[in-house]
Order: sequence, then structure tokens, then C-alpha cells
Amino acid sequence: MANPPTGRHRRPGVSINRDTLARTASAALSGLLSGYAALAVAELVSAAVRPEAGPVTAVGGAAIDRTPAAVKDWAIRQFGTADKLVLQLGILATLGLLALGLGLLALRHRRTGAAGVLLFGLVGGAAALNRPDSVGPSDALPSVVGALVGAGLLYFLVGRLIAVREESAGADGWSRRGFLVAAGAAALASTAAGALGRQLNSSRGRGAEASRAAVRLPAPASPATPLPRAVSLRVPGITPFTTPNADFYRVDTALVVPKVDADTWRLRVHGRGVTRPRTYTYADLLARDLIERDITLTCVSNEVGGPYAGSARWLGVPLGELLRECGVRPPSGKGPADQLVARSVDGMTLGSPVEDVMDGRDAMLAVGMNGEPLPFTHGFPVRMLVPGLYGYVSACKWITDLELTTFDAYDPYWVKRKWARKAPIKTQTRIDTPKPFARPAPGTVTIAGVAWAQHRGIRHVEVRIDDGPWQYADLAAEAGTDTWRQWSHPWRATPGGHTVTVRATDGTGAVQTEERARTIPDGASGWHSVVVSVA
Repeated sequence: MANPPTGRHRRPGVSINRDTLARTASAALSGLLSGYAALAVAELVSAAVRPEAGPVTAVGGAAIDRTPAAVKDWAIRQFGTADKLVLQLGILATLGLLALGLGLLALRHRRTGAAGVLLFGLVGGAAALNRPDSVGPSDALPSVVGALVGAGLLYFLVGRLIAVREESAGADGWSRRGFLVAAGAAALASTAAGALGRQLNSSRGRGAEASRAAVRLPAPASPATPLPRAVSLRVPGITPFTTPNADFYRVDTALVVPKVDADTWRLRVHGRGVTRPRTYTYADLLARDLIERDITLTCVSNEVGGPYAGSARWLGVPLGELLRECGVRPPSGKGPADQLVARSVDGMTLGSPVEDVMDGRDAMLAVGMNGEPLPFTHGFPVRMLVPGLYGYVSACKWITDLELTTFDAYDPYWVKRKWARKAPIKTQTRIDTPKPFARPAPGTVTIAGVAWAQHRGIRHVEVRIDDGPWQYADLAAEAGTDTWRQWSHPWRATPGGHTVTVRATDGTGAVQTEERARTIPDGASGWHSVVVSVA
């Protein structure tokens, strides 16, 4: 009778299963390492080309360009200004899963797995070449070179796994320890390459940072009117009248914030009806008579009650005056162009009505924001502003080109994605305090917030509790028709659940519409309300 197996004896089936699991896990690890190496090397190569040519940035930009407007709008609502970080993490997670799969495929079909890595490199290279800001074939290099290294590494590591398997069957080959040493060396080398690439990419922007640090903004020829003392209400929780630069909303498509050297920056003005085309330097603009104005900006992606509005004191060159200097006439003056297309260094295009830009409002090429040069995230060295228009048709950051054309002849970036060609800002008001689902105590509760209708101003704000009558709110002093206006209303709150609703009347006497509309195609509308429980 055979002796039963002891702990010193291994069952063949268990050994085979363990070996299979170990090889499978090692293949998956090989795939991850190859993907990691590809991205790290691409980061290093992008330092020699330009940071925007990196595969994650290029693929992310392509994804943004091809994402339906409704999905983009949803992403902004859900993730706010972190939407780009979420996209990049999503791309990395997807690439990680694909790398795992290619590693497993390579264990059975070594060349096919490596070819898969090369294929994704070609996709990244194609995405980089098709970006609006592509500078030529060199933009494909980071993705392609990274993929070549990743494919070679996968082929090599899987080869070592095959050697391990042959060794376990009695053939010569590397040991498992040899595979782990090779994998560890690859991980360390990739980490070093990626860190060096990030360091070099960071250093590329130092010239731009130095140029911004050297800027000394001149005093405006036309300073802003001093703000009335009563422009700000002393109500806890209300939005400040002036938004600090660090808190100002940012909504754009740039995965890498452009860092433009002010010393090499140029602005070209050309197109239909431009009888005197010009190219301006940053120094040219600073030498002109500048205006300083308090202006509230609003993003078209701002939902009713949303956060994407902010007010700042801007310093810049009057845009209408500069266009006239170039011989431009508005349509009302029989000019042939009705659209001004602004282009950014990253390829973004925005289209503004020429008539609005030249009708006497304080449209400007801004160089300063709240007393300092524009932050990089808000368009340094120069951005465009047109009071009364949503940002997607007026507020081009990192601007480098102004072309006079017609709406019939050219559709800018957002219009191609089904947003409206013309988009004046709609009247809106927002309740800042109390917050939704707040639980204030019975008694006097101050309801407060901000209202805006740029270029028309705010005449009234009214508050309604539940289905009661509308009551006028107290308005802070008005700084100008191009800024928002704070308001407050004392409410004698009684116990129970209540709905607080607010609406505004603009300077023309038009009452904010109750009709709810989403942000697409020309901005949200409707009354803002919050539900509170008084207890």
C-alpha cells in the first residue's frame, strides 16, 4: 500500500498551477513595465521636442477634441477644474489595463504583444501630429520612440519568462531571480528617464517664468474708477466682489498650461478689411495707452447657481482702438468682416462679433490681472476680453493671432462642436448663503449672493420664500455694468423645510427668465433656488 503524501512531497498538479500563475503574473508585470517604460522614455524625448507632444497630452487633447459637447459639459459639472486631471488619470488607467493585456498576449504570441505596444505608439504619434498646435513630424517622436523602447522591453522580458519555463523543464536559461533582476532594472531605468524628462520639461518653462518675473506693468492711461466702499456687503459666506487670482475659475482644453516667453511672443493682426496688417510684440503693447477696468467673466459651462464666474481688475490695450489702427471697420461702418477669430498658441480658436468688439465697450487685450502680470493659467503674456460675451466667444488665452473674417467663412473650435456662434451673457443670480440643505435656526437669516448681466448691469434682485410673494433684495453699490453685483435679504425664518428662490432684473428692465435651459448651445438659464430646513 502506497504511503500518503507528506509535506515534503509536492503534488505535480499544484506545482504546475503555481508555475502557471507565476508566469501569468510575470507576463502581466512585463506588460505594465513596458507601458511604464514607453511613457517614461516618451516624457524624456518630449523634453527635446516640446512638452505638448507627449503621448498622454496628445491623446488627451485628441480625446477632448472628439468628445461630444454634452459629455464635456457633464465632466465640467462633475469634476470642475479637476476635469483635466481626471482625464489624464483615466488615460493612464486605460493604458495600464491595455499594457496588462499585451503582456498576457505576449506570453503566447511574443511578437504580437510587442507589435501591440508599437501600435499604441503610432496612435499617440498620430494624435500628436493632428493636434491644432502641431509643429510638424517631430511631434510624433516622443510616442514612437517610447513605443519602440516599450516593445523591445516587452519582447525581452517575455523572452526571459520563456527561458525560465525552459529552465524548469530542464533546459538552460535564466533563473526566476534573473527575470526579477531584469524587471527591477527596467523599472529603475524607466523611473530615472521619466524623472529626468519631467525635470527637463520643467526647465523649458523657466525662460517664460523669468520673462514674467521681469515684467513691470505701466500705470494705466485710463485707470479704473475707484470701487465704492459699499460695493462689498459684510455677509459671511457671500462671494467676494474681487476674485483673487488663485481662486479665479479656469475652464479650457489645455492639458499642459502653455508657458510663453514674453520676449519672443508676437501677435499678428490680419484678414479681411485689414488695410494695415501688423505684428505686435509684448513691449509694443506695454508702450501703448492702457486701460484698467473691473470686469466679471462668465463661462458658458456655468450651470444655474454654478461657480464659473469671477471678477477681476484687468489692465490691457483697448482692442477696438488697436483694430482701427490696422484699418479695420465694423460691419456698421461697412467693413467686410463680421467675425474676429482669435487663435491661441495651443491652437484654440474663438470667434467674436466684430461689431461687439468695436462698439465702444471695454474689449481689451489684457496684460494684467488684479495688479500683476497675467498668471500663466490665465493667459500670460496676453489674453483677450470682451465684456458681455461668454468666454468661449471672447476670452482667448495665450493669444497669438487675430484674423478678420466672416461667420459664414469660418467656424471656430466650439462652433464646430454645436455651440452657438454668438453668445451674449444671460442674466443670472446665485444664492451663496445659505447653502443647499443648510439647517439655520429660526429667526432672522440673511440670504445673500451675486447677480450679473454684463454690459447691461443689474437693476433689481428679488427673493421668494416657497410660493410667497417676490420681495426686493438690498443691492450693494454698483461698480459698473460690466461687473456682478452683491445682494442680500433678511428673512424671518420659521421652523420647517423651505425653498428659497432668486431672480434678477437687468439694467434694461428685462426680468431673468424662469425657463430652464442647459448650458448648450448658448448658456444656462432659469432661477436659482436652494432648499433649507429651519430647526
